[in-house]
Amino acid sequence: MSGIIGRKLGMTQIFDEAGTVVPVTVIQAGPCPVVQVRTAERDGYNAVQLGFGAQKDVRVNNAEKGHATKAGLDAAPAVLKEFRFEENAPEVGGTVTVEGFERGGRVKVTGVTKGRGFQGVVKRHGFGGGRASHGATRVHRAPGSIGAGTNPSRVIKGKRMPGHMGDAQQTVRNLLVAKIDAERNLLYVRGAVPGPVNGVVFIQKQ
Repeated sequence: MSGIIGRKLGMTQIFDEAGTVVPVTVIQAGPCPVVQVRTAERDGYNAVQLGFGAQKDVRVNNAEKGHATKAGLDAAPAVLKEFRFEENAPEVGGTVTVEGFERGGRVKVTGVTKGRGFQGVVKRHGFGGGRASHGATRVHRAPGSIGAGTNPSRVIKGKRMPGHMGDAQQTVRNLLVAKIDAERNLLYVRGAVPGPVNGVVFIQKQ
């Protein structure tokens, strides 16, 4: 399989064979049941739909229950995600685990970044702010001038200004798989991945 669904547990550090400290993000990846298999003949493309987690029965509608029951699952998954494949697709009702990945391989991880709310230009865009003395009055973190003069007499589109920050999908590419713990379904990825602790992430091979 080319991908798997996981949950970010946090960061730690491990040591490689040379004794070098390696900062890693620990991801609980799978086990993910195969809920549906799409084929080029029927759907126009080849993909495998994986599930992760389980929803409470009172929160699941009849369509979701039927979809899960058809795949032989006791509960509807909390997360569904499709991953493309070229050949050797798993069967419906099977399970995808971290054993499909290999140590030293490269992956890309997609998640939703932490929400920061409404932020100013200093935090959101890294502006330097105004002067701190010499008559400055409440302009220390202000954006300053935002538009031109008579021509064009408007603020240019795309101007970096205060606004909503974070809570957006982000993909970090070319991350190294530093360690795999198949018994506990853990994937140790070198570096940081987007999202808060316990956030859902999608891991794909590169």
